[in-house]
Amino acid sequence: MKYVPSIAFEEMSGSAKGVTAAKTRGRKYIRNRGYGNASGTSSQASVKAIFKQLSQAWQGLTNAQILAWNSAALSAEAKSVLGTKTKITGSNLFMRLNYWVVFCGGDILTLPPTLSGVDAPAAATLALSDEAFTLTLASIPSVTTNLKLVICASEPQSNGISKAYAKAAEFIAPQTPVTTAIALKTAYDNKYGAPSEGKPKVFVKYFYVNTATGEKSGNMLALAVLEADED
Repeated sequence: MKYVPSIAFEEMSGSAKGVTAAKTRGRKYIRNRGYGNASGTSSQASVKAIFKQLSQAWQGLTNAQILAWNSAALSAEAKSVLGTKTKITGSNLFMRLNYWVVFCGGDILTLPPTLSGVDAPAAATLALSDEAFTLTLASIPSVTTNLKLVICASEPQSNGISKAYAKAAEFIAPQTPVTTAIALKTAYDNKYGAPSEGKPKVFVKYFYVNTATGEKSGNMLALAVLEADED
């Protein structure tokens, strides 16, 4: 909620007592103070740390390396938030690819890799109970060299929430693709806390990353619902 303050608050700025005073396009306003949450703050800090590292690395590239990234970007496209394809810059391409390389534990690419694309993972079966939380892929590629499975999940959601995939964030280290059940519960509970009867839903998003090139596949979506207690 926002409202325009009186002249008494003309020079007020910052946050205090649950409200924040700010200024946008010459207009001053007061809104309820946002506090966020610990898990969101932790995830955001991790992302920012990687991008800070990449920003510094980009500034340290040679002119020849920058020209190589700019040239590679001419043939690369990205989808905007509206779903339309747009051209990207060399620095955009450097950031996009290297984010996933670094996230998966690799070294920053100083030259653009040859891109070949990554197919999305197969459908997965999720099982969620008080004792376990697992994800099992129906199949995996015949060659999994340089391939990692990235799994994201939302905080526990109530039954009234029908879609919360946008809230899904990484909570477990990238996994090697396997067809056996991947245990998620310890990592999930450590980040979000265990699902409960009041909040039994977990919205899951997962995809593959080529750790050698930083290419990411399309997202796969799945819903896990806490099994009802038979007692």
